[in-house]
Amino acid sequence: MKNRWLSVGVLAAALFVVNVIARVVIKFGLDSDDAAADRVSLAMFLVIGAILAALAFRWGQERPVARWAGEMAAAVGVALLLTVLVGPLLVGQNPFDGDAGTLLAQAGLYLLAAAAGVLVGYLTLTTLGRDHRSLMLKRYAEIKAAKPHRPVRR
Repeated sequence: MKNRWLSVGVLAAALFVVNVIARVVIKFGLDSDDAAADRVSLAMFLVIGAILAALAFRWGQERPVARWAGEMAAAVGVALLLTVLVGPLLVGQNPFDGDAGTLLAQAGLYLLAAAAGVLVGYLTLTTLGRDHRSLMLKRYAEIKAAKPHRPVRR
């Protein structure tokens, strides 16, 4: 159980660090260029999606979907809260300066990038037939094929 929460915490921290790096780059490197700031934000969402796709691919081989999906959802939820509420404070901004639409748009984009990343990773894994369920079914078929057929006696 400890390892389960440790992996959730490490994933949430990694996703938050990606956001902090993007915020620092935007704040100190591209303070007045809105187009460049948008490109950095897009790159941040792509990196978050790629991290989640890689983890969905990795965890999907080892664990059932119900287990790793819950862990990933918890990590994304914690990272989202940190990104929206704590991230702006680290670069000297108030998270509630803008209107509610800005806050909800940021959360929506974050969830969209996270869902897309997980979906790409899991669908790739399933397409290759390397997901946990496919591997279990393959092992079951191999075990059943290895047993000799017993004739029925009357």
